[in-house]
Amino acid sequence: MQNLTLTWQTSAAASAALYGAAFTVGRVAARRASTGEWRRGRVAADVLREAGTLLALFALWQVVGHLSLVGTDHALDRADWIHRTELGLGLPDEADWQRSVVGHPWLVQAANYYYATMHFGVMLIVLLWLFLRHRQRYAWVRTTVVATTAVCLLIQFIPVAPPRMLPGNGFVDLAAQYGQSVYGNAVAGVVADQLSAMPSVHVAWCVITAVAVITVARGPWRWLMVLHPLVTVWVVVVTANHFWADGLVALAILLTVYLVQAALSGWRRPEEPEEAVAVLPEEQERESSAVEG
Repeated sequence: MQNLTLTWQTSAAASAALYGAAFTVGRVAARRASTGEWRRGRVAADVLREAGTLLALFALWQVVGHLSLVGTDHALDRADWIHRTELGLGLPDEADWQRSVVGHPWLVQAANYYYATMHFGVMLIVLLWLFLRHRQRYAWVRTTVVATTAVCLLIQFIPVAPPRMLPGNGFVDLAAQYGQSVYGNAVAGVVADQLSAMPSVHVAWCVITAVAVITVARGPWRWLMVLHPLVTVWVVVVTANHFWADGLVALAILLTVYLVQAALSGWRRPEEPEEAVAVLPEEQERESSAVEG
């Protein structure tokens, strides 16, 4: 079967179409005479709009992936400079961390699998949970994801290679060795960009999901979510996909986004109100008649 390529043009067009469909469904739902139909239409419009937002982000990622590939040599030089600078500042050598797991194939494969699947998987689960169970908090978290990712992608217009592309510095591409690499081969027609290591979207997203769950959920079990960013940071380092600096810059961007959101909307925790009941025009007219009577 022919492999279909989802280009940035296709993604952008699909995103615009979804936004248009969301607007149309929302307008039609507003004219429904049934409260149940109005609610279903509103949910459908929200789903279409959120899907459009995710596709818009994907289109931006595609654009950055194409335009950032302006010179592998410069990308490698920048990566080498980051590594040398970290060592000069006294930070732990990522190559030493990687060597500590090389002799444990099961641990290496588990780390590769975590890197490839949990990045998107946990984010999608958390966003879906918020959308279905905590709609009042969803928009705030979604805005955090969009803003943080957009800033990271803009910075990635400057290509920076990951550590695994620096064998001379002691790094090994463990994912490629075990046939688990998400780079190099097309998946659904998409080839992931290998020169967008700075900053680390992996680190930014895992912290976003942890903060969302801890602040929204109730009960002691929510604190287990702290393990996700801790494991993610360990994984991206031992698999040589990111330097410490990649994660630190991502966290600085995320903190800035949080501060901007706080300045615009405040730190006040939104209440979880009971589901609003739509008051349709016909019902308003009947209530007015009853009062006048």
